[in-house]
Amino acid sequence: MKQSALDRSILAGSAKGPVIATKEALSFWGGVDPATGSVIDVHHPLHGTCLTDGILMMPSSRGSCTGSGVLLDLVLTGRAPAALVFSEAEDVLTLGALIASEMFGKPLPVLRLGPEAFAALSRAKTAEIGDTAVVADGLEISIAPPATATLDLTDADRAMLDGRQGVAVQQAMRIICAMAAQQGAHGLVDVTQGHIDGCIYASPANLTFAEKMADMGAQVRVPTTMNAISVDRANWQAQGVPSTFGDPASRLADAYVRMGCRPTFTCSPYLLDSAPKAGESIAWAESNAVIFANTVLGARTAKHPDFLDLCIALTARAPLSGVYLDEHRKARLIVDVELPEHVDDAFWPLIGYLAGRAAPDRIPLLRGLSPAQPSQDDLKALCAAFGTTSAAPMLHVEGVTPEAADAAPDGADRAFILRADMAAAWTALNEGPEEVELVAIGSPHASLSECRALADMLAEGIRHPDVTVIVTAGRQVISEARNEGLLSRLEDAGVQVLPDLCWCSISEPVFPTRTRALMTNSGKYAHYGPGLSGRAVRFGSLSDCVTAALTGRVPAQLPDWLS
Repeated sequence: MKQSALDRSILAGSAKGPVIATKEALSFWGGVDPATGSVIDVHHPLHGTCLTDGILMMPSSRGSCTGSGVLLDLVLTGRAPAALVFSEAEDVLTLGALIASEMFGKPLPVLRLGPEAFAALSRAKTAEIGDTAVVADGLEISIAPPATATLDLTDADRAMLDGRQGVAVQQAMRIICAMAAQQGAHGLVDVTQGHIDGCIYASPANLTFAEKMADMGAQVRVPTTMNAISVDRANWQAQGVPSTFGDPASRLADAYVRMGCRPTFTCSPYLLDSAPKAGESIAWAESNAVIFANTVLGARTAKHPDFLDLCIALTARAPLSGVYLDEHRKARLIVDVELPEHVDDAFWPLIGYLAGRAAPDRIPLLRGLSPAQPSQDDLKALCAAFGTTSAAPMLHVEGVTPEAADAAPDGADRAFILRADMAAAWTALNEGPEEVELVAIGSPHASLSECRALADMLAEGIRHPDVTVIVTAGRQVISEARNEGLLSRLEDAGVQVLPDLCWCSISEPVFPTRTRALMTNSGKYAHYGPGLSGRAVRFGSLSDCVTAALTGRVPAQLPDWLS
């Protein structure tokens, strides 16, 4: 096949194996089991497929920034794909492969192919990747070597790169420059704050990386908050968490605190008093936080993968690419949404989920939603659900979000989300039974207003004795709830309010072991929950969750606004 300028090696290396091709992007975190290498996302076409030693082909990745840590762990344990082949730009898994090569000497080839070559290779049964070509079932595709870039570095950048600021900073700057080159950046940008996602104990590789950097003397240079972790840091032993999990998860959090990160332990950093302002360049990881920061706050951050988040915090410099630049914040798809009358809070995560499916690889502009006047909590739910189905770092909502007015250039593609689409998605996210034993609130972490609404609704009845209700929230929100008496109201109603953890990182026995099915108002957790927990999941409004808490069941039916 004639070489195209689009067919390029991103990270060099050799590999051979069976071709595993999919047209749908996949999140490695929540979508791939690091212990087996198999796809656990029940909504993905590859569900049940083992990726180990295969040539994995997909347009890009999507979902959580923690995917880089999962890939690194798969590489270190010998369970990784033999190579990754993308057709679109991709950072999360590429960064995991870069860390594997740069810090652990285990290269994993990453390619990006143009449409013709990608389609041809997808049809092959097996493939072999070399330095200059891919050979597959009689097909030969020539590939260009990895891109190199002459970065416009400042004297301070060069001092860090040369090791004059210490070995940890040098390593961090080497990784940043390598990512900048593969992104096509020509320079770096100052950032004012960071948010670390890699503190979730998704795999032992996260701990290996963090302790290695901490032992090298790494210290963050900008104020840096921390995402939810994998244990309740003060109470995990009393909660019965086995030390084989609790100890490394706690050590991981400790490593980042040792490097100067602020122990906020929340996946909703936009609820903190340190939330950035419009136009502020920051370096956040955690997909929902990135999307909310860009979309709702008007701040600027790429969707930085785990590990790169720390590297940027250590240097206060990020690749000047992607949505740090005006031209890449424009919408490439206009999505007209049919707005039903009298929607409730479940509408917003459902629309986010569908918008991500409509725009899996591009920034959309959603139209038709402004008459519903979404609250900050509604937008939080929308952004989180969007991040489960799209790789894009932001979206726009006409008449609602700050950059929507001039977001869509002439000639943007068009799509529609109709009531029939909403009904189909609602049904897909509600495959669980009517009876539930657990209500899960707080993915992302609950806000103070969500906690107030839950307490008010629960005050109207008595909780069913066989239903556990758990809310996860950040330490600042819990402190504010305690100060206003709200925390005691929730606890009196039988609600457990847990700090530090988020639903996407809760494991047994904190996750109630007797649960067969759970109810959630989170579109994000409705998607990831079946694979992460092994339980059936129901999705609905906060009112539906309260119904489940009071009666132990939720009727399997469409909401009134879709009926």
